[in-house]
Amino acid sequence: KALPELTKIAASGKKVLFVGTKKQAKDVVRQAAESINQPYVVERWIGGMLTNGATIAQQIKKLKNLEKRMASGDLEKRYNKLEVQRFQEEIDNLNFKYGGIKNLMGKPGAVVVVDALTDANAVREAEALGAPVFAVVDTNVNPTGINYVIPGNDDAIKSIQLLLSYFSKAVAEGAGAVKKEDKSVKKGDK
Repeated sequence: KALPELTKIAASGKKVLFVGTKKQAKDVVRQAAESINQPYVVERWIGGMLTNGATIAQQIKKLKNLEKRMASGDLEKRYNKLEVQRFQEEIDNLNFKYGGIKNLMGKPGAVVVVDALTDANAVREAEALGAPVFAVVDTNVNPTGINYVIPGNDDAIKSIQLLLSYFSKAVAEGAGAVKKEDKSVKKGDK
């Protein structure tokens, strides 16, 4: 029931946010999300990441601006080494916090949560935003507020990998349908 819905959301062109801040889930979630070009949060969930869009957008804009200026060499020309180093530290800090959601514009179409207990704030914010929540729910979690409950072990890395492989395949299928439609529209225009 959950996977077809996730495919439908991805096919509508909306992004799916993957959340896994638990130590053993971080790398697996990052790899799964990056492989299908979707946003993710693997470090600390910052309060208001979904509900306070203006502030988060401002921080992401600042990050992109600093990265662009650093890449163009503008910062090295205008500032001394110490100031450039401080800018680089600020870029690293912003990337640590917001790097995974850098390309998320607006609200996500859905939120996939690996551990609903650890990432309860993500579940609450998605619920407040009206975005459907797909969450792996272990026996220690209350499934209230979760639209699509996936019972499973949220501690074992193999379990997380298996479930995320299903999620990412579903999202990739939906995103692939969008790409096929775009190509057929372009061919029809010629």
